[in-house]
Amino acid sequence: MEKPEITAYLKTHCGWSRGVRAAFEKHDLPYTEKDIIQNPDFRFEMEQLSGQPLSPCVSINGIMLADISGEEVEAYLLEQGLVGQTSNSTDVPLNAPCSDEEHASMVRLK
Repeated sequence: MEKPEITAYLKTHCGWSRGVRAAFEKHDLPYTEKDIIQNPDFRFEMEQLSGQPLSPCVSINGIMLADISGEEVEAYLLEQGLVGQTSNSTDVPLNAPCSDEEHASMVRLK
């Protein structure tokens, strides 16, 4: 099976972003990560391509999936036949936000 071309617009520390990364790792998929926190130009690029400001956003073979969880990314990949079922697992939830503590620490970093 040919690997899809994937670009992921993710936050450095974010429950949703961790879930997206975990979905790719679960299916052994290479991807280009664009950290929208470390590089504001990537955030601008994401907003222009997706038409909205929420992340994560993932482009798979040129199709933009906006404001998506790892669980939704995995479902899309399976529905499109880009990956098959796998027995691989992850210790990171594919569908979980940041904890209250993580949100508080991000506010302190600003």
